[in-house]
Amino acid sequence: MVISRSFDFHFLLWLEAVWSSHAGLFVLVISMQLKNSRNTFALSNKGFSLIELLIVMIIMGLLASLVGPKMFGKLGMAKEKTAASQIAMLMTALDSYRLDFGTYPTEEQGLAVLTENENNDERWTGPYLSKALPVDPWGKPYIYNNPGEHGEIDLYSLGADGREGGEGENRDIGSWQ
Repeated sequence: MVISRSFDFHFLLWLEAVWSSHAGLFVLVISMQLKNSRNTFALSNKGFSLIELLIVMIIMGLLASLVGPKMFGKLGMAKEKTAASQIAMLMTALDSYRLDFGTYPTEEQGLAVLTENENNDERWTGPYLSKALPVDPWGKPYIYNNPGEHGEIDLYSLGADGREGGEGENRDIGSWQ
């Protein structure tokens, strides 16, 4: 395939002008330019030219660089919402346990009593959870305190960093919030 140097230079100038002024029309205009170049330079119709492949790769890279960071930012927020939903579900199960026994489980009993009747107590009408006891979205167990600092009981996750306090994805998510 023989393409003159003047075509390369003019094409690059044209590409820069189109990209800097109207990025949205870039794909349409570039495909029209390439179609015209086929007629001018008698290219083979048996595939894509190198320039077409490079342009598609550039466009895909630009889209990934624009969309990727926004999606990863939403991942942290989704994990926080998941933790809050799981805590609400566990609090409902703990309330059901309290209706049967008159008190919440002790810290020693923990959350395991929501799925298993270890003492074969006749008052137990569980399992209080339809599935196994969940871990928080960061793979750590939820922390259960009885008595709690913020209420009769506290149920919380320490967030992504696994330490008390923090901001953003590292903040604690608790039943009192």
